[in-house]
Amino acid sequence: MEFTVKQIAGLLGGEIEGDENLKINQLSKIEEGISGSISFLSNPKYEPYLYTTEASAVIVDKSFEAKKAFKTTLIRVESSYTAFTQLLQQYERIIKGDKRGIEQPSYIGEGSELGENPYLGAFAYVGTNCKIGKDVKIYPHAYIGDNVKIGDGTVIHSGVKIYNNTIIGKNCTFFANAVVGSDGFGFAPLPDGSYKTIPQLGNVVVEDNVSIGAGTTIDCATMGSTFIRQGVKLDNLVQVGHNVDIGKNTVIAAQAGIAGSTKIGENCVIGGQAGFNGHITVPNGTKVGGQTGVTRTWKEEGLSLNGTPALEYKDSLRASAIFRHLPQLEKRVQTLEKQINEDKQ
Repeated sequence: MEFTVKQIAGLLGGEIEGDENLKINQLSKIEEGISGSISFLSNPKYEPYLYTTEASAVIVDKSFEAKKAFKTTLIRVESSYTAFTQLLQQYERIIKGDKRGIEQPSYIGEGSELGENPYLGAFAYVGTNCKIGKDVKIYPHAYIGDNVKIGDGTVIHSGVKIYNNTIIGKNCTFFANAVVGSDGFGFAPLPDGSYKTIPQLGNVVVEDNVSIGAGTTIDCATMGSTFIRQGVKLDNLVQVGHNVDIGKNTVIAAQAGIAGSTKIGENCVIGGQAGFNGHITVPNGTKVGGQTGVTRTWKEEGLSLNGTPALEYKDSLRASAIFRHLPQLEKRVQTLEKQINEDKQ
């Protein structure tokens, strides 16, 4: 399928610098561009490729000023990264098509309702008394439990498990094998050293425009709800414990783990393999480095945390520098102790 540079610029609201009639038939990285492809330049580190790329067109910011001559056609937009993302989304719709209808075999329980233009893949299961909005896509082998509500435009990919009573908003995406609403890790120790299971009677509430990565698990609340607020993006293999509350527009990278009843603020950025103790609070706008261990509540908003136990970023760098020099410091202390003992003799 081909489009002209003019058509693409019209879609993105961009200004053309070069040949508007060039034909585009694929997307590419700027360093791998070939004739007929379109790429983008956002990171200044990749600017040298602009002067050598064979891509027919490159999307750049309106403010971009070239330092050397180039042969590609430019499409200037407010944000090249955002514009290219928009282009990727359009391309995805074209290549994947727009699945509709109910494939067989699949199952829809008694009292459940599907909205307009549904897609229910083969071997998908929808329990009883579910309310499924319009334009929802449920791919093969997905499981939707009883009394689940799913908002318009949400996509449930293959192998996803949505437990009973989960509430999901509009335009959410759940990638393969995500599990939402499984029991929280609740066990009461007994005098003989064994553990008794504490019933987990709550649910999970996922608000609008949330993305849940492949293999991510979100536990239901012991009582009440576990909340994933509007605009949250969870990477693959993230663990969210029972009664956790993740504030809107927070992003969490892979293999992070959040223990029960912890509250994560809005607009936080959390690196991979970060861990959070239970029953603590992380303020709005906090940035947490990869493999950081957050063990206590922090009160000031907008901090950058790093290390285990977590310290403010600059403090963690100082502590790390001291730690690296501990062997030399030990030798110096031993030398000083030896000198002191010799002086006493």
